[in-house]
Amino acid sequence: MTREEYKKAVETLKKWAYAYYVEDNPLVTDEVYDKLYREVEQYEKEHPEDIDPTSPTQRVGAPLKEGFKKAKHLSRMWSMEDVFDAKEFEAWMARIQKNFPGERYYVEPKFDGASLNLIYENGLLKQAITRGDGVEGEDVTNNARTIQSIRLEIDHKDLIEIRGEVLMTKQEFERINRERQSKGEALFANPRNAAAGSLRQLDPRITAKRNLIFQPWGVGVHNLSYEFLSEVMDYIYNLGFRKPPIRRVCTTVEEIEAIYDELKTMRDGFDVMLDGMVVKIDRIAAQKALGYTVKYPRWMVAYKFPAVEKQTRIKDVVLQVGRTGVITPVAVLEPVEVEGVVVERATLNNFDYIEKMDVRIGDMVTLIRSGDVIPKIIKVLTQYRTGKEKKIERPTHCPVCGSELLDEGKLIKCQNINCPARVVNSIIYFSSKQCMNIDGLGEKIVEQLYEAGLVKELEDIYHLKMEDLLKLEGFKEKRAKNLLDAIEKSKGAQCWRFINGLGIEHIGEVASKKICQAYGLDFMELTKEQLLAIEGFGEEMAESYLEFMRVNRDKVGRLLNIIRPKAPEKEEIVESPFTKKTVVLTGTMKKSRGEIKAMLEHLGAKVTNTVSKKTDIVIYGEDPGSKYDKAKQLGVKLMSEDEMWELVGEA
Repeated sequence: MTREEYKKAVETLKKWAYAYYVEDNPLVTDEVYDKLYREVEQYEKEHPEDIDPTSPTQRVGAPLKEGFKKAKHLSRMWSMEDVFDAKEFEAWMARIQKNFPGERYYVEPKFDGASLNLIYENGLLKQAITRGDGVEGEDVTNNARTIQSIRLEIDHKDLIEIRGEVLMTKQEFERINRERQSKGEALFANPRNAAAGSLRQLDPRITAKRNLIFQPWGVGVHNLSYEFLSEVMDYIYNLGFRKPPIRRVCTTVEEIEAIYDELKTMRDGFDVMLDGMVVKIDRIAAQKALGYTVKYPRWMVAYKFPAVEKQTRIKDVVLQVGRTGVITPVAVLEPVEVEGVVVERATLNNFDYIEKMDVRIGDMVTLIRSGDVIPKIIKVLTQYRTGKEKKIERPTHCPVCGSELLDEGKLIKCQNINCPARVVNSIIYFSSKQCMNIDGLGEKIVEQLYEAGLVKELEDIYHLKMEDLLKLEGFKEKRAKNLLDAIEKSKGAQCWRFINGLGIEHIGEVASKKICQAYGLDFMELTKEQLLAIEGFGEEMAESYLEFMRVNRDKVGRLLNIIRPKAPEKEEIVESPFTKKTVVLTGTMKKSRGEIKAMLEHLGAKVTNTVSKKTDIVIYGEDPGSKYDKAKQLGVKLMSEDEMWELVGEA
């Protein structure tokens, strides 16, 4: 084979692979493809200097890696608001149509897989990053290169992020599970988990064998100048990416509902898992005008399929002790398959729920599971009762440590902070990605460390030594060093991660960030008044936070001295007419609320959601609504958006 013949053969293989993996339309038999593939492979072996980086042979995967590096998206990957029935969807549409009547909507299936962001530069695949927390994910570029429906080269030279879902077909899922079962390996729960697990294999050669699919659904950073999202997606599919089986542009609720019903009846016939459909405003200018909430874009929604209901029997009820000491009753069920997942347990929420539903051991019950929602018992089928069913009694003593429980009615708690279940669950949570992100300190390792007497509280993590770890089963020098390095790396983490990691009831990631943003490293000294001044904080949150700090003050102080978390960087405030003013925004504005809020905060304002006597200014756009009326009623200063921009310009 000459160099020219090699180049021609590579282009032929790419054409055949595209027809097979993207268009589902094989042009040649496997035998013909494999013959040319081997010839190309042989030429590349003999002439490594001529290897085309886009050759199909380069998809087999790089050598085994030790771990994935973190990588930041060029623009945030947002979550989606979910609606679960026609009433909720129509309420979402009504909110949109109130301010943007006559808009058109882009509708497509919601695929149930693992989100991936592809970054192309100068026409070549530069990087592939998992969704992660939306700002930062894991760099899985080598693995992504093995997925045949991901283009290594596109006819678009400018920088662009192409986003989509990595999927596994139901057939491939069953094949892999049969293979794993024959080897005595743990089975994947469903195609989504299998796709995510395959994408994150440290050995890309394993990913290459899993026949994954990439299905685009959007873009991030780009310089395309189309008016509509549907036109953007047409452009993306024309670059050589896989098209969804159904996609439509609609203008009415009735049209969208009809497509929803069509997809719902067809869902089992698709070769990949669907859990609903996605509805997006098609006009890009309207998307920008609507903007974003803290969690998701206002201009798109996931219209989920109804939860699948199945019947099964409760065999037993076991009690779980959470990191805050709350006792959760869990039903042990006769195994039942729901949406490709074998369900053997379901939460019973709390004992008030059990008493209200009159749930008994031995009952036949109706179970629901929708997407990733934890299986839940929604109905007791009393017609099947035989009289042998057993009532579920409220516990009086902790099932783990045996100490007396505090019964608050709805919640029953173990107050013993040294209870093994509380300690183990606290450390697992503290080490998790959304907290201190200590790689390698998962559930099994924490349990092993606890049972060996090496950790009895959070602080003990930071006193672990190499010689301690080497005594444990499964630990050799490299593994022990990696864990100790990860623990050391967690020191100096951001302040909010530290607070979130403490596992304070009612105080999650968002609340932790707000505390740190408002008060920095002084978070242990806060008063109730200071906490209630934080946007979104109520009595229950404030009381829970203060009680935790009162009881655990010494422990938190010692941890603080070891970890020395970083305070958030304070943005320099520009003096303006808004400095030290409490401001509320209402109505439709020329820019997104998020942009305006950030700008006003930069100008020294405190932007809140609720109008009260403490509010200094209510800034209103078109169709301002109830906040405008309340401001008038309370005599709060009203300012139009145009007036605001004039003052901003002066500032």
